[in-house]
Amino acid sequence: MEKKVTRVNPLRVGVVTVPIGKSGIYPLSNLMNILFHNSEKLFLFTGNNGYSFFKSDPRFMVDGKIYPKKGQSPVSRILHYIWIQISTTLYVLRRRNDVDIWIFFFGGYRLHLPIFFSKLLGKKVILLLADSGGRHLWYERGIVTAPPKMMIDFPYAYADYIVLYSPYLITEFHLEPFREKILFAHEHFINFGQFKITSSLRNRSPIIGFIGRISEEKGVKNFVRALRHIHAVCGDVQFFIGGDGPQIDEVKSLIKEENLEGLVELSGWIAHDNLPAYLNQFRLLVVPSYTEGLPNIVLEAMACGTPVLATPVGGIPDIIEDGKTGFLMETNSPECIAKNVVRALRSPDLERTADTAWQFIQNNYSFDQTSRQWKSIIHNFR
Repeated sequence: MEKKVTRVNPLRVGVVTVPIGKSGIYPLSNLMNILFHNSEKLFLFTGNNGYSFFKSDPRFMVDGKIYPKKGQSPVSRILHYIWIQISTTLYVLRRRNDVDIWIFFFGGYRLHLPIFFSKLLGKKVILLLADSGGRHLWYERGIVTAPPKMMIDFPYAYADYIVLYSPYLITEFHLEPFREKILFAHEHFINFGQFKITSSLRNRSPIIGFIGRISEEKGVKNFVRALRHIHAVCGDVQFFIGGDGPQIDEVKSLIKEENLEGLVELSGWIAHDNLPAYLNQFRLLVVPSYTEGLPNIVLEAMACGTPVLATPVGGIPDIIEDGKTGFLMETNSPECIAKNVVRALRSPDLERTADTAWQFIQNNYSFDQTSRQWKSIIHNFR
């Protein structure tokens, strides 16, 4: 008699984030695309730009809020934090019969109350960290006014799994106490029909570019301070800075102070669909970050045949091998950035490095490969 095979359906998955800006839409969209193919039902609770972007997506059930901009006073920031906690917790309670696994993504480590109630309801919790989860504030700065260590560790202690982009991040994010529950996966995959080489490297003008959030952790001001020396050594190079963020006015002022107005183009925010056109103009992309998870722009640049120079933070050393798939610099000091930009531009193997990086991305960052990682994680809960 033929044995009857019963099909086991994927689990029902909910994704939660704090309110996000424009820069968070693409990574969240990638994650939702992956989970859509690995879950029976999919739910999303987010805010601001995330909610506006996803609220009409018919593939999954979306809820969220447009939160007013938080003020600068301590009272305003505390009230904003409490409101996000309460509204997210109410959503978790409302979906208690619909969701088996909650994935807390952008800012999820700050959602103490929703995580507590998720566990109280017997749900499984995954923390997917795109950054250090605030733990660097406790370990590196020793702020006496910081929340108690127990509060910082609460989400990590209660989560069933912590998902990181790279093993390097265990030490960088100070997560050694939770090593046994750490898994590795990411939401990154490249649309190779969109991000592709349309201009060969040898035919490009000597444009050195930065694209990303204009904020402290990205090291943009150090990049600007390096430009005068790079220009003095390399002559006809041009510079491009694309993006927006809290330090944009400081960067504009610094460009003026350094008398770089004629050498630097500032584009402001760049829509994701327009990135390939910019990346195909660069001779070199510079990523001078203090901290990272796994920056999309690095993968996208490589897919466009653009060499990348970056600091060895976050998951970057998994992607860039110095002199082979890109270039690494020891620190993001202006002097170190300048020295390594010159080194990269003068490398006799620059085109071969770009070709090797392109092949690496083709082999490792397709949708199918990323989806398999998440399928394995989701099935751990069966």
